[in-house]
Amino acid sequence: MPDVWSIAIYRGASPLSLAPTGVVITGSDVTDVDAASVADPFLLRREGRWFLFFEVIPRANHRGGVIAFAESEDAVCWRYGGVVLREPFHLSYPHVFEWESEIYMTPENENGVRLYRCTSFPSCWTHVADLLSIEGADPTPFRFGERWWLFVYVAPDLLRLFFSESLTGVYREHPASPIVADNTRARPAGRVILLDGAPIRFAQVGRPSYGSAVRAFRITELTASTHREEEVSPSPLFTGSGSGWNANGMHHVDAQRLEDGSWIAAVDGRR
Repeated sequence: MPDVWSIAIYRGASPLSLAPTGVVITGSDVTDVDAASVADPFLLRREGRWFLFFEVIPRANHRGGVIAFAESEDAVCWRYGGVVLREPFHLSYPHVFEWESEIYMTPENENGVRLYRCTSFPSCWTHVADLLSIEGADPTPFRFGERWWLFVYVAPDLLRLFFSESLTGVYREHPASPIVADNTRARPAGRVILLDGAPIRFAQVGRPSYGSAVRAFRITELTASTHREEEVSPSPLFTGSGSGWNANGMHHVDAQRLEDGSWIAAVDGRR
C-alpha cells in the first residue's frame, strides 16, 4: 500500500517546541482531483485570513502532483479552495512568500528552479523567471543579510547553496557548496525562519526511509564565502508517532510567528 500523507496544524511558544492541534487537510478534502494524499504545506497570512498551499498527489499518478490551497479565518476550520497551479510536469513543495508587496512561489518541478508570481490571489500564478537550471528538489529561497539565498537538494544526498543580490538572480553557487552530503540532514523540510536573528533551516531525515523525521539547524555564519551551522536540540523535532495520521514519519514544517509571540506551523505526516 502506498504512503498516505496528511496535513496538520501545530502551535507552541517556540518553533522548536510545537504540539499538534489537529489534522486539517487530507486527500479526501480535495474535490477537484482524485487525490491519494496532500503534503508539503506552506502558510500565508493575508488580509486577516490564513491560506495554506500544498501539493495534491493524484491517486492514479504519484508523479503528477499539482498545487492547491485551503483557507481559514482561525487556522482551525479550513475550507478547500481548489487547484491553483498545474503544469505538464510534476509540481510539489509550493514555497510561497511575500516580497515587496508581491507574492511569489518556487514549487519543486522537473525543469530547474522556477519563480512564479501571483497575479490574482490566491488562484492565478504566472511563471516569471528561471532562477537555476538545475535538476534538484525542494528549492528554498530566503532573505538574509541583504542577499537572497537558495537551498536546493540534489539526489542522492547533497544540499547545494546559491546566492544572489536580487530575487530574480543571477544566482552564484556558494564556494562551500555542497554544504551537506548526508541523507539525514540534506533535503530541505520547509521554509527557513529567523529566530533570535539567526536563520533556522529544517531538514528531512531520509533514513531508514524517505520522510522519516525533521531536524533543525541554526546557521551561525553565512556570508558570500563562509557557511557554518549547528543542530538545534531536541532532535529530531518531528517524527512518526507509531499510530494514526503520522504513524510512519513526518517530513515538512512551515512555522510562522504570531502577533502575541507564539508560533503556528503547518506540518505533514504519513501512514
